[in-house]
Amino acid sequence: MIFCYAPFSISQFSMPRLPAHFYTREDVVKVAKDLLGKYLVTCFDGQLASGKIVETEAYRAPEDRASHAWSNRRTPRTEIMFAEGGRAYVYLCYGVHHLFNVVTGPGGMAHAVLVRAVEPAENVEVMLRRRNLRHSVRNLTAGPGALTQALGIRSGHSGLSLLDPAGPVWLEDRGEPVFEKNIIASPRVGVAYAGECAHWPWRFRVEGSAWTSPAK
Repeated sequence: MIFCYAPFSISQFSMPRLPAHFYTREDVVKVAKDLLGKYLVTCFDGQLASGKIVETEAYRAPEDRASHAWSNRRTPRTEIMFAEGGRAYVYLCYGVHHLFNVVTGPGGMAHAVLVRAVEPAENVEVMLRRRNLRHSVRNLTAGPGALTQALGIRSGHSGLSLLDPAGPVWLEDRGEPVFEKNIIASPRVGVAYAGECAHWPWRFRVEGSAWTSPAK
């Protein structure tokens, strides 16, 4: 069992993790939307931290040229994408940013959702220290590289089960659904190389959230 210290939490640590069937659905676009409003929680070195997910992007192999697993390409890095949904896929971008993805779908399907932004929730002081910031401002957790640094997630955590009761990374449903009318869909970021797939409106943001960025 994991023990975490979260001075400003109202015993949220006891909230159940999202179940396996949430992740193993075949419709990755639906999963990406459903992740909005869920909480990404970590516990490293006894420190719990969390944020409410407010921005995601869907990636669907094999036809999606923006996906690392396009055309069912299997490499040591992408192999985890072919696992059954409910695992973390974390990779290093530009040698600097650790980007956290949720593997979805049945085994062999290689679908994933990139978490692009969260709204800080618990233990903001820990997140500020990790980000070397003095005040809670938008760039604390707005952006996929910023949120992983704030929550302590690194590429070495790729492959972790999000279902393991003893695991240090998980997602929770705290009863804050985001309805379809409050979701902004737009093309994904940084995938111009993907041809027509670059125009697919598979980036999803919570309307009115101060923790997301405008569409490019």
